[in-house]
Amino acid sequence: MAGDTGMAGKVALLLWAQTLGLAGAQTTQLLVQPPWTPAVLWDRVTLTCQGSGTAGATTWYKDGRRWWQDGRDSFLVTESGTYTCDRPGSGRSSPVLVSNEPLVLQVPARALLEGDTVTLRCRGWSDKPVTSVRFYKDQKYLWETIHGTLLFLARLQQRNSGRYWCLGWVSSGVLRSAPVPVTVHELFSVPVLEGPPELTEGSPLNLSCLSTPSPLRPPAPLLYSFYRDGQRVGGPQGSPQLLVPAVGFSHSGNYWCQVSSEGGTVWKISARLGVTVHMPVANATITPSPPALQVRPGDPVTLRCSVQVGSAPVTFTWLYNGQELARGPLLELGDVDVGHSGTYQCMATNQMGQDGHRVFRALSPEVALEVTPQGTTGHLWITVAAGLGGSLLFLVLVVGGAVGWHRWNNMADRKQQERAPPEPPAHPEEGKVLYTHVVITQETGASPRATTLQDPQVTYAELPATHGRPRESGVIYGNVL
Repeated sequence: MAGDTGMAGKVALLLWAQTLGLAGAQTTQLLVQPPWTPAVLWDRVTLTCQGSGTAGATTWYKDGRRWWQDGRDSFLVTESGTYTCDRPGSGRSSPVLVSNEPLVLQVPARALLEGDTVTLRCRGWSDKPVTSVRFYKDQKYLWETIHGTLLFLARLQQRNSGRYWCLGWVSSGVLRSAPVPVTVHELFSVPVLEGPPELTEGSPLNLSCLSTPSPLRPPAPLLYSFYRDGQRVGGPQGSPQLLVPAVGFSHSGNYWCQVSSEGGTVWKISARLGVTVHMPVANATITPSPPALQVRPGDPVTLRCSVQVGSAPVTFTWLYNGQELARGPLLELGDVDVGHSGTYQCMATNQMGQDGHRVFRALSPEVALEVTPQGTTGHLWITVAAGLGGSLLFLVLVVGGAVGWHRWNNMADRKQQERAPPEPPAHPEEGKVLYTHVVITQETGASPRATTLQDPQVTYAELPATHGRPRESGVIYGNVL
């Protein structure tokens, strides 16, 4: 049992030396038992020097001076001071303090990492009783206990690092300990999210959440979670990778990842990574203004080109009868005349990739403009696609046939009316004026057959009204010869 305790103490001090950054740059380690720092003389402290080189070739130093060189790798300390050791080929170890002060604050001689729990103890010389103990960190008061001598720090964070000391009442009065440094190391580093900031629709997205575990302790399982615009899209999982087989426009956004310890006591998030999914241009269309299909010569005509989808920047090129005419989303033809007749089409273009090496284009359906001379009407047709040309022509023929049949039918009706005998005039409506020709006859001394037609005179007759008081029968006025 004693051997197991001694080995645990050596391992603890080795880890403590690593916290000072000496594990990689300096391989000589000075182990202390019992594993507290500072060590106190009344605990019967044993120091052990470990490092590369020939065993038994250790040189010891005390308070910066060579103390002895008899080749021993360990010894029982009998004097207070600061000790180091040197091994051939690995250099000098980190210092270890052995104190003999009347009041000492001790910290476990092991690596302290985020999420750990640690106990600090305030001790009197040779374990004499200490009461009314107060604990401080960097001149800041933390805690006071009447009969206890321990300070518990749970779920350590890096902000708990600092210089701690205690103030207590011993038999000789109130004493203050020397400050002891407490360093809390990262359990794992702040993650960094790596991935492509720009992608094209349909390409895969692979994000990596990179975090380095502390070398001061065997790696513990970590959990990874991925977020986009505040919504979790992956995890928690043991893999630091997030793979989206094929991205769409909805996958654009700000991504970050979170790394947490298995118990969740320690967690850290990465910085944001903006991911933009570029959409190739598609479904280019032309909108004429005015929207009517018929325009008259002299009318102002404007064509606007737009796309249903497409990541900015999008450029627009206008084609007139297949030849480039202008650039920009708006084509203003002004007051159209016969010279504007022809087919118009727009081409939308955008570029993908960080260097713009991928170019996408979308052609709109053609717009056919026909402007005829003054006195006739120009027509503005929009052809949906080349494949629909036959259907459109068929529709035009059907409409033209219907119009021709309607006109032929009207002409036939008029000719039939001309050949038919005239219908008797309708009975005049009451209250209207009737104009007619009047024939004058001589009634005195003339034969009925000797009727002489005089020049017709224009007269009128007023018909009785249907409302109010009944009127007298119509009176005919005329000139009598």
